[in-house]
Amino acid sequence: MPNTPRAAAAALVHRIQAATPPDRDRATDALRAFAILGVVLGHWLVTALITDSGTLHGASPLQRMPQLAPISWLFQTLAVFFLVGGEVAARSHTTARARGTTYWHWLHARLGRLFRPVAAVLVVWTVATAVMLAAGVGMDTVHTLVKLVLSPLWFLLVFAALTAAIPLTARLHPLWPCAVVVLVDVLRFGLDAPGWLGWLNLPAGWLVPYCLGAARARGAASRRSTGWALLLGGATATAGLVLFAGYPASMVGVPGAAISNLNPPTLAAVTFGLAQCGAALLLRDPLNRALRRPAAWAAVALLNLSAMTVFLWHQTAMLAVTATGWFLAGPLPGLHTLPDRPAWILARLAWLPVFAAALLLCWAAFAAYEHRRPGTRRRGGPDAGGPESAGPDAGEPDRGVREGSPARRAAVPRA
Repeated sequence: MPNTPRAAAAALVHRIQAATPPDRDRATDALRAFAILGVVLGHWLVTALITDSGTLHGASPLQRMPQLAPISWLFQTLAVFFLVGGEVAARSHTTARARGTTYWHWLHARLGRLFRPVAAVLVVWTVATAVMLAAGVGMDTVHTLVKLVLSPLWFLLVFAALTAAIPLTARLHPLWPCAVVVLVDVLRFGLDAPGWLGWLNLPAGWLVPYCLGAARARGAASRRSTGWALLLGGATATAGLVLFAGYPASMVGVPGAAISNLNPPTLAAVTFGLAQCGAALLLRDPLNRALRRPAAWAAVALLNLSAMTVFLWHQTAMLAVTATGWFLAGPLPGLHTLPDRPAWILARLAWLPVFAAALLLCWAAFAAYEHRRPGTRRRGGPDAGGPESAGPDAGEPDRGVREGSPARRAAVPRA
């Protein structure tokens, strides 16, 4: 076969398909990929950088065009991520216990795969911050840039805490954390309790989909009737909260808004997440059937291999394009202009392929931190094996147990 890009791609697809166990739940990987892409595209579409008296500020089209709130319904996909995360962590921990792996060994391996790639981002942006300050860049501008890059990392801390508590969260019914969210919102918005009380919803709100995923891992919440109940009930509850209880329509934070559904999570964010989880449960069987096609499965598998790299570097890619465009051509539509009209959205859509190209460069430079410990060699070259992780939900509970297995050698994510 000639050594062409098409032939190489076909060979890769064949290797991935051959290395995938026949009974693998491919929908899990698809849902994880969907959640990561939703976060990335959401940030790219609703985050703008504008200059004001020489200082860089963040802005959002949702602030000046509130009719675009439905965009946030499409790209606020964290509930799906926590759903998948709870299911995979619960199964992983159960497998580890069956093999005799200690909890601490399991947790160390799992969180190591979660946080190793974060170190590279922190080092790069620590150096970048020092360089910007030394060059005389204003503190407000530096703060805006660093916040855009690092603020998405909050959910990794929540995810790590829920993973560490898996012996408890795996047994917890989702209604308990949901009841906490209801109580906190009643106190905050109905009885004028202090605003800081809302931060109790940060773990409680994301515990709801996480516990739902853990419930599915132990055999519950698997029927289609459960999916329909979550989808219809969650959507109805969210509509009622927005229309009659004063909750914002946007499911992401909007600068200047009095209430954010996401920071910290509100009951509307939780019910919206339940609707998403219901849709995810209903889509599992169709996704598994669709992903029997080797090319479709290869795309999902490869994205999962670099899920953390894509998430951690997508804001850096956007900022790199924004800065480069400014220095080369000055203010550009959809990149540096005020997001206050539909034309900005059209211009921003045109920039998405450029952001993706910059993200591809970041992936080429930093994907190794997700796949293995820096400084180690991958045995057998790039075609011989798969990485140690496939994002924060992936990986076997005890890597040492699986060393040398077909799944370890395959270029597919493990769950």
